[in-house]
Amino acid sequence: MSTGVVLENPAAFSLVVDPQNLWFIANHLSPAQIHPKARPGIFQAELWRYDVAELFLADPVSGRYFEFNLAPNGAWWSCEFTAPRVRAEEVDIAMPDIATFSEMAADGSWLATMAIPLDLLKARLDFGSQTQINVTMILETPEQKFISAVDLGSGEPNFHQPDRFSQIMLVPVPDMGNP
Repeated sequence: MSTGVVLENPAAFSLVVDPQNLWFIANHLSPAQIHPKARPGIFQAELWRYDVAELFLADPVSGRYFEFNLAPNGAWWSCEFTAPRVRAEEVDIAMPDIATFSEMAADGSWLATMAIPLDLLKARLDFGSQTQINVTMILETPEQKFISAVDLGSGEPNFHQPDRFSQIMLVPVPDMGNP
């Protein structure tokens, strides 16, 4: 995977934890090419063939990890893996209680958000301060530029490298005091 990819317009992401959910927020200030079967809030396989933001969460002890795909229109997909590219289940199974939200501006720029229930992440991955993460994006389809928050090395794009993911940093929101 090449490093130093230059995007025509910026892209960004954020992760936020509240008492019930891990929120994955992504945006790109360019029009998106969306999977033709993708519908807002609906589970859809193969979103990665078009513009998509991806969140990877891994348990460094068990080696299990989840991949969450979030399309610019709020369509989503998830999969649990027991090792790199080894699916826990042969068939696609939608994780329950995922919620997504999206907004697409007149100029084509987009913002999409996914709420992932913490209780499920804790049960499946022991989600917490030891969790390993990576955020990736596939943008500017059909050319497809591959973006990764962590260095995954050179060569063909391979986002399934949990041994290279970064340890999550859970930082509390500062107390702004009472007005």
